[in-house]
Amino acid sequence: MGETLDVGVVGVGAMGRHHARVYNELSGATLIGVADANADRAKQIADENGVRACDSAELCKQADAVSIAVPTRYHAEVARQCIDAGTGMLIEKPLVVKTATGRDLIDAADAEDVTLQVGHIERFNPVTEVLDEILTDIDVISVSAKRLGPSVDRTVEDSAVTDLMIHDIDLICHLLPSAVSDIQVSGAAQGRYATATLEFASGVIGSLTASRVTEKKIRQFKITADSCYVTADFIDQSLEVHRQSVPEYVATDNEVRYRHESIVEKPAVRTGEPLKRELESFLDAVQTNSQPRVTGEDGIQAVELAQTIDRKAFDTGSSEGEFTTNAQTD
Repeated sequence: MGETLDVGVVGVGAMGRHHARVYNELSGATLIGVADANADRAKQIADENGVRACDSAELCKQADAVSIAVPTRYHAEVARQCIDAGTGMLIEKPLVVKTATGRDLIDAADAEDVTLQVGHIERFNPVTEVLDEILTDIDVISVSAKRLGPSVDRTVEDSAVTDLMIHDIDLICHLLPSAVSDIQVSGAAQGRYATATLEFASGVIGSLTASRVTEKKIRQFKITADSCYVTADFIDQSLEVHRQSVPEYVATDNEVRYRHESIVEKPAVRTGEPLKRELESFLDAVQTNSQPRVTGEDGIQAVELAQTIDRKAFDTGSSEGEFTTNAQTD
């Protein structure tokens, strides 16, 4: 990265405060301010980072790039402030409440040549990079993703699907791009627990589970293929590949026993903070005026699928962002 960019964060709650912290650590960024509807919180985070708290519209005008980490229903409002100011933006997931609004934002950003990246942070987990490499050489049969954890001590407007499962929706669509042909879902605990089975045109089956009522934090991805079984843990950033082995009968002490040994590979994973990698990638896209690694279209695709799962699981009654098999292509 060349010159340093002036950056800001709009919304410094649970996630946004970490954006501010990381920006302050990056050599290619100068954090110039933060904004939040809660004035006390804005001042606290501003003081912690040695910057000032200011109005969001003012910050968007002064910065070269901004992270938008306000509640989802306010994403479009702040995004338009960035577009009007010609300021690159990273919008935390989910991109928008209404997909039509998201498409309008993408069109407006394109028209003004403004970078728009969506904050699907697991794309930047070092484990994902290794999975990308492994999946080029195997024929996948199924994927199982679990994103579980206990209730959080903050208000979460989104369901477990749009808050948690959407990460794995984006991952599976990125790692195994194919049209979704069918979706089967179940939901429980008033939106806090859901499972979904996605059938892809490629023949791959995806089984996703999201929970905010599980007293253990789990972020796992498991892949069954013709030649191996892959397990990935996004928390400890580890990965194992279980290769097929040949079963045999072994004679010992006048007894014949059946043995089937596993061959386990542990690929090296270059560990690191995913948020730091995400923000570095975002700033590079802004500075080079190149396509971000997670585009607005990626964000809309994830929202459409998540909203369809939500509607089927919890009978939300809204089909505005509903996914259809015509919405994606191989």
